[in-house]
Amino acid sequence: MTDADTPRFRSDMTVELVKHTATDTDVLWAARVSTAGEQSLEELEKDPARSKGLINYLMRDRHGSPFEHNSMTFFISAPLFVFREFHRHRVGWSYNEESGRYRRLEPVFYIPDAARKLVQQGRPGKYEFVEGTPEQLELVGRSMADSYRQSYEAYQEMLAAGVAREVARATLPVGLYSSMYATCNARSLMHFLGLRTKHEQAKVPSFPQREIEMVAELMEEQWTKLMPLTHEAFNTNGRVAP
Repeated sequence: MTDADTPRFRSDMTVELVKHTATDTDVLWAARVSTAGEQSLEELEKDPARSKGLINYLMRDRHGSPFEHNSMTFFISAPLFVFREFHRHRVGWSYNEESGRYRRLEPVFYIPDAARKLVQQGRPGKYEFVEGTPEQLELVGRSMADSYRQSYEAYQEMLAAGVAREVARATLPVGLYSSMYATCNARSLMHFLGLRTKHEQAKVPSFPQREIEMVAELMEEQWTKLMPLTHEAFNTNGRVAP
């Protein structure tokens, strides 16, 4: 077994903003065409207080379409079970994920670190997660690592025997890291964030799985830099997508 074939373990997520056409001005441009016709960027940006007020008004009264005239493409690396949740978000999203049919999948797997709460308490719909014991954390790490090694050895054995990649991949677990490009606009991203983050300013409570919340937090961090007025209005109005 080469170093490339040795299972590697991670507890973090990767989110990189690959490209974008997304600014607060895009929202203003789209909104003002309905009352003022076409305007230049200079005209749109000459009154910052008015711009902030307009964006807040659009968010508050849920005039959503002006928030769609922009685009952000993220490169994301996360476990397969995160992507299975991610792909439930379909409106306003486009995805391209690496394929286990056409390339050999790398042995990179997810093991939660000590910050991950391990124990679920309460009944469905009214539960919380609490800290695990050191013994539980050790059990999770050891059991996952053993399972990952065994499944990847089986995957390699099948490939070496000439079995097609699309068949051999079936032995791999959902803790395997995959990667994808995800493209969205600000409106679809706000809907995603409203469901996949737990935030003190949210009007509607959300209880996301921690791993997809980690991805969402990193995406929000990037988006905040691109569209600070839109992000501020999103928070001010309860983190509900317009």
